Amino acid sequence: MMKVQTGLDVLLGNTTLQNTFKGNVALLCHNASIDSTYTHAAIRFKHMFGDRFVKLFGPQHGFSTDVQDNMIETDHIIHPFFNIPVYSLYSETRIPTDKMLEGIDHLFVDLQDVGCRVYAYIYTLTYVLERCASKPIEVVVLDRPNPINGIDIEGNILDANYESFVGRHPIPFRHGLTIGEVALMHQKFWVKTKANLKVIKMLNWERSMFYEDTQLPWLLPSPNLARIESAYTFPATVLFEGTTLSEGRGTTQSLEVVGHPKIEPFSFCDSVLFKALKASKLQGVALRPITFLPTFQKQGGKVCGGIQIHVTDKSIYKPWRVGQLLMRELYHYLEDDFEWKAPPYEYNYHQKPIDIINGTDKLRHWIENNEALEALDALETLDSYNSLWNAIKIY
Repeated sequence: MMKVQTGLDVLLGNTTLQNTFKGNVALLCHNASIDSTYTHAAIRFKHMFGDRFVKLFGPQHGFSTDVQDNMIETDHIIHPFFNIPVYSLYSETRIPTDKMLEGIDHLFVDLQDVGCRVYAYIYTLTYVLERCASKPIEVVVLDRPNPINGIDIEGNILDANYESFVGRHPIPFRHGLTIGEVALMHQKFWVKTKANLKVIKMLNWERSMFYEDTQLPWLLPSPNLARIESAYTFPATVLFEGTTLSEGRGTTQSLEVVGHPKIEPFSFCDSVLFKALKASKLQGVALRPITFLPTFQKQGGKVCGGIQIHVTDKSIYKPWRVGQLLMRELYHYLEDDFEWKAPPYEYNYHQKPIDIINGTDKLRHWIENNEALEALDALETLDSYNSLWNAIKIY
């Protein structure tokens, strides 16, 4: 396979394309916005556009990707090196204001997504598109790979009653889109007033690729996804943000492990989990009993028993199902020691965080009622999404 060129790499290699952007330029980016030589997009933009590079924007976790999750906001600053404003789109507002957009002709977006509905960068993008639709601003998405491939889709479609900043649009939990395709789907199906949108496609990316296949360097797109292995387990473990169990934040294996101080990991795996896993016929995954000590966040400073998810065959691994199965078994194993996390969660002060994450309350009821896997399958109705998905694919 040939090495993938991201949208940023394509732009950098095409001076004719660069010269089509005549006005002032802004960039929405983060830590993972690098080219194939590990050079940050903002450095490239400074050299490419000079004084016309006038503003930076940062999503959740900040421009530097150094701030933790869930309503921990970042400030607006003047960047000490670039000497231009850095506006936070995870601050007192998640939506760019008129002042922020003033004086911009082209707003570039270069964000590494992870292919999961609750990863909030795609909603920062769609808010940008909606705000720029009424302004003479071109939104240019520099496309990047979906690290968990662009073929497999999985999970329930978001119920509109559970829309939030981690679920704005009717897509499944594992959506199979690149961030550029999210922008195209948004414009084609979800809004009446269209933005002036351009997607700069990748070269050599194929839908079947996992991130290692791209030959691109992996840099953490959010503070707790330092390893590409974490991106593969994320659609399973992120569900546990809706509980008081630790999903490994504050450890070196964040979002690869799940645990709680009241779990004895070997007995849980031997007497409960392995039997449930065998009955489920889930493949491509090994679940290993472990103990770990979170240094911060949930269960910080307490030794937790739990499991680590090891993906043994990405092509047949189903992370959403693994996460739901694990949640069901832990709920009934821990009994009164299992707790659903209370609001607020991502600026929703009323609904249970687990329902916000799942995009429905039906999955929580499936877990609480200890229902069969056939009932889980019935919640995964993807036909309506498939038609949208097929209509906007650009690879």
